[in-house]
Amino acid sequence: MEKIKYFFNEFLPEVKAEWKKVTTPNAQEVTQTTIVVVVTSFIFAIYLWLADAVIQWTYEKLFQVLGL
Repeated sequence: MEKIKYFFNEFLPEVKAEWKKVTTPNAQEVTQTTIVVVVTSFIFAIYLWLADAVIQWTYEKLFQVLGL
């Protein structure tokens, strides 16, 4: 019974108060953050591609030296 009282007397009013603080981004903010995400994704993709190429090259040279 205490949980039900807590839910209706404390939890729900707190949720309502927090919900009033929520704002939605405008179109400019959405565009800017989307650009940041896309550019960052490309940077990480290039970095991972280069790291993979270096690791692959290293293994190939190692196998050549060891004759495997």
